[in-house]
Amino acid sequence: MKPWQRKQRCIASVGADFVWRMEDVLDLYAAPYLTDQPVVCFDELPFQLLADKRAPQPVAPGRPARVDYEYRRQGTANLFLCFEPLAGWRHVEVTSRRTNKDFAEQMRALVDEPYPKAARIAVVLDNLSTHSPAALYQTFPPTEARRLVKRLDFHYTPKHGSWLNMAELEFAILSRQCLGRRLQDRTMLQREIAAWEAERNRAKATAHWHFTTAQARIKLHRLYPA
Repeated sequence: MKPWQRKQRCIASVGADFVWRMEDVLDLYAAPYLTDQPVVCFDELPFQLLADKRAPQPVAPGRPARVDYEYRRQGTANLFLCFEPLAGWRHVEVTSRRTNKDFAEQMRALVDEPYPKAARIAVVLDNLSTHSPAALYQTFPPTEARRLVKRLDFHYTPKHGSWLNMAELEFAILSRQCLGRRLQDRTMLQREIAAWEAERNRAKATAHWHFTTAQARIKLHRLYPA
């Protein structure tokens, strides 16, 4: 096989992998809503904890609030977000890390707390090394890991296709409405996020996904193998 032929085959293979993962997620979004088979989008986000070096000055008559540009780094935190777009429900958990064990604990909480009676939970997530059923077996005894895996149905977004995960939309709203300021410790971060989460859940803020498989085959036709 000539070099240019190998290159074409490699491009076709990558395109095919992107396409089938994309269409799998899009078909999932297009499926009718079933309360016993929820579709939950899952993602994670690192967050830098920052404290003011000088106390901010509050608003005063004829003077806006003043915040000094200098800050003090207070470490980092990790945010795990579960979002069921059709039901308008979301939950954000603040952790110190995002290891296999942390992921496994999030999956067990997802199965046992909001959806204890669901027959199957479809989870849309990106293809990180920690996002796998193996993480459950590394964390829990085999019987418990198997119980959880039988309730979870993982659907992975393709590489460079994380925009297909609606959890990113919810993270963008969280960042704009809640995280665009300095939060100095995990306690403060968790308190602010909990208030935001409660308000969004009270309003049952949903997401309306319009991009379909049929549209993908037209607009992204170059990604499809010839």
